[in-house]
Amino acid sequence: MAEQNFLREHGAKIAIALLLAFASGVVDIVGYQGVFHFFTAHLTGTTVQLGHSLIYRKWTDIGAAATILASFFAGSVLGRGLIEFGSRKRIRRIASITLLIEIGLLVTVAERFGSHADVYWGLAALAGSMGIQTATLTGIGPLTVHTTFVTGMVNKLAQLLSHISFRSFDLWRTETRTPEADRAQSRDIQLSSFVFAVWVFYAAGAVLGTWSFASWGLRALFIAVGLLVISLATDQFRPLSIKEEKEQSES
Repeated sequence: MAEQNFLREHGAKIAIALLLAFASGVVDIVGYQGVFHFFTAHLTGTTVQLGHSLIYRKWTDIGAAATILASFFAGSVLGRGLIEFGSRKRIRRIASITLLIEIGLLVTVAERFGSHADVYWGLAALAGSMGIQTATLTGIGPLTVHTTFVTGMVNKLAQLLSHISFRSFDLWRTETRTPEADRAQSRDIQLSSFVFAVWVFYAAGAVLGTWSFASWGLRALFIAVGLLVISLATDQFRPLSIKEEKEQSES
């Protein structure tokens, strides 16, 4: 029955994952518009830009891409390291620390970024914040979750829809329906609904980020900060990184 009640069982964590995806959409597009026209959460695209810039010797772009890659990686390592620390010290609310660091980075960019000399620092702060967020929430129940990029989520959605389609065909052809098959079908439908919602919230964050940047500039990042504050408050009652701590302790 646990599989059948995925949405109800993990409701709080699902809600926070959607808020984090929305925040990432805001950060990604606001950073793109306000800091050098580079996305700070898409390492695949940034790696391609790095390769392109190397061929044409665009040293400024090379520096920007390298800064994003290094900072995202450093942020992710820091986030995972804090989760490991939380596991060893039995700190159930370790996600509050990672979220506070992310909030601090975003607030600093929103308030202090301005001159061209700050470009690389701004890219580093935004990419680092995305790396930290990536490490903070990596799984809900049986599902691996990415709240800072959606390529993996779209791929998972395609996989789930394939399972649903073939299982529906099998259930239609057979004369007997088993409870196990019905539960599996219900689980995959709920999982696919959640995964699709992650994409929708990421896109919605990009829409709001684009609109708000026109009026507020980099201070539009405070939209993401507000969502992170909600996530931090939720962590006090429903710890977010218990699954991550368990994975670390078992590895």
